[in-house]
Amino acid sequence: MVGDAGKARSASTCEAPACGSLPTAEALDGAPAEVRGDISTRLSDLHCHLDFAGNARELACGLADCGTECLSVTVSPRGFERAAELLAAYGNVRVGLGLHPWWVSDGRCGEAEVARFEQLAAGARFIGEVGLDFGARHVATCETQLAAFDRVAASCAQGGKVLSIHAVRSAGDVLDALERRHCLEGNACIFHWFSGTSEELQRAVGLGCFFSVGERMLASRRGRAYAQAIPAARLLLETDLPDEGTPHAASCDLEASLQRAAALLADVRGERLDGLIAETSATLLARGARASN
Repeated sequence: MVGDAGKARSASTCEAPACGSLPTAEALDGAPAEVRGDISTRLSDLHCHLDFAGNARELACGLADCGTECLSVTVSPRGFERAAELLAAYGNVRVGLGLHPWWVSDGRCGEAEVARFEQLAAGARFIGEVGLDFGARHVATCETQLAAFDRVAASCAQGGKVLSIHAVRSAGDVLDALERRHCLEGNACIFHWFSGTSEELQRAVGLGCFFSVGERMLASRRGRAYAQAIPAARLLLETDLPDEGTPHAASCDLEASLQRAAALLADVRGERLDGLIAETSATLLARGARASN
């Protein structure tokens, strides 16, 4: 936690050491086992929505007190600009530039918002939530979504970004767009709550994608099977919390969700992966540490 964050200590009940940044993977190379084990308790949330909470700043501060870093995604360029300003003082939070397919589908993000995304993308190191949703409620707008996501992918082609991607019944189309626009080259593409086919999963793994998993994904048989099949070095944790319109969110609820997800993942795979996941998360979050959100 940096800057003004220190002036507004969270009322969180988390009992944790003072705020501090996670070490990078490079800093851990060759480190003794006890050091590597120490960061395994400091989990990172690679897909959350802090700006959905009415107490976003308090929430960010509370997560810092828990030793938790996060990628807080947004759903529109306007939301990104608001969240980036709101959370700028919190060094444990990266804010993603979003263009959520639901907002594209229902018209809340039209041409002006897509164009604004393209303008902001040049300076944004974290992108999300973006993607496609061809579920029953949104499939009728698939062409509109495809056109918008193609522009998203094109805006990220220069590389150096971390993307958090929503893909419902559309993982193949998402991968097609990412490949067509050379977006997989030089970027870290993370599938949030992957729910595609096993063939699409293997294709995404082969293309170098990462996968953020949470307790809700691990509640389903398919989600558990996918979590077992994904290479350990590509796994990340997420909460996808808080829900939109939450008036007051508790940092310890997000922290507890991460801990439950880590435990479920260990049960599925037969081993604890906290340390490895923490290293992978720290490396991805450090990509944009020197850039403004």
